[in-house]
Amino acid sequence: MTQPVHADVETGAPLPEEPPPQVRLTPRQWMEQNLFGTWYDTVLTVVFGIGIGVVVFFGLRFILVTARWEIIRVGLTSLMVGLFPRPELWRVWVALFVIVLSIGFAVGGARRMVLAEEEDEAGSEAEGLGLRPRVDLWDLWRRLWPVLTFLAVILGFSESLQTALWLVLLLVGTYATYYIGSRLPRSAARYWLLAGLVGMVGAFGIVIWFGGVGWDQWGGLMLTLFLAVAAILLSFPLGVGAALGRRSSLPGISLVSVAYIELIRGVPLITLLLTGQLMLGLFFPRDVVPGLVVRSIIMLTLFTGAYVAEIVRGGLQGVPQGQYEAAQALGLSPTQMTRRIVLPQALRNVIPAMVGQFISLFKDTSLVSVIALTDLLRVARFQLPAQGDFAGQGLFAETMLFAGFVYWVFAYTMSRESQRLERRLGVGER
Repeated sequence: MTQPVHADVETGAPLPEEPPPQVRLTPRQWMEQNLFGTWYDTVLTVVFGIGIGVVVFFGLRFILVTARWEIIRVGLTSLMVGLFPRPELWRVWVALFVIVLSIGFAVGGARRMVLAEEEDEAGSEAEGLGLRPRVDLWDLWRRLWPVLTFLAVILGFSESLQTALWLVLLLVGTYATYYIGSRLPRSAARYWLLAGLVGMVGAFGIVIWFGGVGWDQWGGLMLTLFLAVAAILLSFPLGVGAALGRRSSLPGISLVSVAYIELIRGVPLITLLLTGQLMLGLFFPRDVVPGLVVRSIIMLTLFTGAYVAEIVRGGLQGVPQGQYEAAQALGLSPTQMTRRIVLPQALRNVIPAMVGQFISLFKDTSLVSVIALTDLLRVARFQLPAQGDFAGQGLFAETMLFAGFVYWVFAYTMSRESQRLERRLGVGER
């Protein structure tokens, strides 16, 4: 017996079926249904509950009672900047303000453009300042709570009232620039990406130029973030170019791209870093001697670019053939078809895999410690436990736990922002 199909009275088109009503369970009902539904569910719940309780008990006991956190308090500056000359620390603070405020401004401008596009799609005639986006503090907290927690931990370990004051001013300034950026006219907000890039270049110049400190003297979290950001910015266009080159109809370009991708993907990153330290100088003129930081960036970029190329190639293969045919029917050239039709769809589809690779790159920067760079992990593992009164006391758990917390904060923040971007673009939904 066929089910009746509800149709529109005027057009006769079938109406979409109404979703089934959602039943809201009380906490007790949810527990009975999901944790104690059967006898083996009850056994698993009890066993895992006891295990989790033991881990939480001993973990909190170590964090709150047993651990000697004074090693973090004493070595906090070293964890943040390594062997960076202490008289030049003002450059780091100024650069931090420049880059964070510019990023806040850029994010606000991007938010302004997103809302403007939504208004255009909805048929709004609003122009200029007629569109006033609402700045949601709760939304900002949900997005930035890991970073804010990290700053709170830094404040807790800091012994300087001046440091606490600078961090508070940094937070207030970031919110202010975000608010200003979100209220810009559309004609100015479209340059949000340029504002962010100018801020990054300016921050780098403050530390390096005008008698500044070369990056071979950087260390700690500062060096870790610099390596990660530089490698991400360089590996993305390299990977996209290699992916397009592998699919090229020109045999020479395709062969070079395949050789690069397969060679690099078949070698461990630590091998590439050691090779770069020992042999990369042979590819430069005799009067040019690249430092360890430059060698590390080159190898991290080559390694990540190969994986990005395969990720993008998978996205390109996922674009329906009808998109190519439609672009050809419109008379678009191969370059225009790739730039305007194919590549945007491919990149949109591989956002989760791409961000996952970049998170992996951020964590893989810890491997540069094998070539004597004083990154965050090297400071936490070797330098702090061997300093002064802490030497020979085996205080590795405290420093490694702090380093792991720092890596988690930035990796988790990247993951959350990736999920927001996926929901925004409807990845996997349309």
